[in-house]
Amino acid sequence: MIWVDIASHIPKSSRYTIGVRIENRFLDLLELTYTAYFTPKESKSAKITECILMLDTLKFLVSVSWEAKAISNKNYEDLADKLNETGKMLGGWKKSLANPEKENRAL
Repeated sequence: MIWVDIASHIPKSSRYTIGVRIENRFLDLLELTYTAYFTPKESKSAKITECILMLDTLKFLVSVSWEAKAISNKNYEDLADKLNETGKMLGGWKKSLANPEKENRAL
């Protein structure tokens, strides 16, 4: 996990405030995604929407930490790329539920 490597380099003044909040959001997103995977098909779309909302909140917190100079430009760039990739995956997952006739595999 990229964040674990970055968190140790955040200044102490930010590490235990926004740093911990970002770490908790990552864990919450991981847990929520796991839950969405095992949610019945009827309510799966709502769970994925929650995941997308949490991801957007995480992106916001990461950008705030970058603007506050708590993380470096390189770390921000790496994180932003990974978070955008995750967003595309979640969006594709949600879209596949909206178009069941185009399924490549069973969910």
